[in-house]
Amino acid sequence: MTFEQIVGAGLMLLFLADVFLTVLYARAGTGLLAPRWNRLIWALVKGLVGLLGRRGSAALSFAGPIIVIALIAFWALGLTVGAALVIRPDLGTAIRTSSGGTPTDFVTALLVAGNSLSIVGGGDYSPHTSGMRILFLLNSLIGASVLSLVLSYLVQVYSALRERNALALTVDLMTGGTGDAAEMLARLGPGGDFTSATSELSNLVRPLAMTKEAHHFYPLLFYFRFTDPLYSVSRLSFILLDLTTLIDTALDRQKHSVLVRSAPVDALRRCARLLLATLDQHFPTGNETPTDAAQAWDLDRSYAAAVEVLRRASVETNPNQERYADQRSLWEPLVRRVGPTLGYGMTEIECRRPQDEAVI
Repeated sequence: MTFEQIVGAGLMLLFLADVFLTVLYARAGTGLLAPRWNRLIWALVKGLVGLLGRRGSAALSFAGPIIVIALIAFWALGLTVGAALVIRPDLGTAIRTSSGGTPTDFVTALLVAGNSLSIVGGGDYSPHTSGMRILFLLNSLIGASVLSLVLSYLVQVYSALRERNALALTVDLMTGGTGDAAEMLARLGPGGDFTSATSELSNLVRPLAMTKEAHHFYPLLFYFRFTDPLYSVSRLSFILLDLTTLIDTALDRQKHSVLVRSAPVDALRRCARLLLATLDQHFPTGNETPTDAAQAWDLDRSYAAAVEVLRRASVETNPNQERYADQRSLWEPLVRRVGPTLGYGMTEIECRRPQDEAVI
């Protein structure tokens, strides 16, 4: 066995291990090559999109599908090149054409390797030794197995993407299409009656947990973004985190103690933060958008407006603005890192409540 064939066999094993860790082991950050390749393609697409100016935000929605195609091509090319390195030294001897005069160049080896990874026999090139026949058989099994695994993986990715979008749309509908957590809270307790609020929020916990785990199982989900910000993971998480923060800091804790201390509220808070932390840890996020004094002032007035929304809905409140700011400081930096990375500004993620509402 020549050095070239050893390198080829090692290359095939490397790519097979990458497919195994990405598709079968299915945990974010465990792939050998795929995570780095996906980030490279993402950086290239984002760089090209940046040249489009205002149209860039819409064009960036094509990044996910492009990365899927690029990853499949990357795996296919890697396995083909590895098989070609194994095959090339035996062209013209153990591997020949029926007409004779077999070319021995690397391009021919790539052709034979590609054919052997798809069907037994390698087209017009056939193996003439037991070792090469076994190699062609193994290549065909590898090709068929990888193809079926990748197709199954993509089905799961797009299924998880549909479920993520359905959750984001559900949350948006619960806010009345406003993206305002205060409006969502007021709708959960019309007239101050939060009897069914706990069960309504409980219905969101499972799909949110599934969305969080889907991003850990299928890192390709990181790169799918849509033109409409309502499908943004950062916006979805922002609404739920703002909702749970308002429940804890704006409601009358004695009157609404059942909701404030309920397990679904705590579960939504923890799971939304875990989802953002997963993206922040494994997605190539940038620096967070800094909060200046003007934004802090807007936050105070926005909180006042949120409390006013609740009061107008006849919800008993006992606002604690300082506690709200402290709790928000625990999760808002995650939103400010994750959101802009996918091309969503904070104005698209955060609902801008009217600031001329009554102040606390």
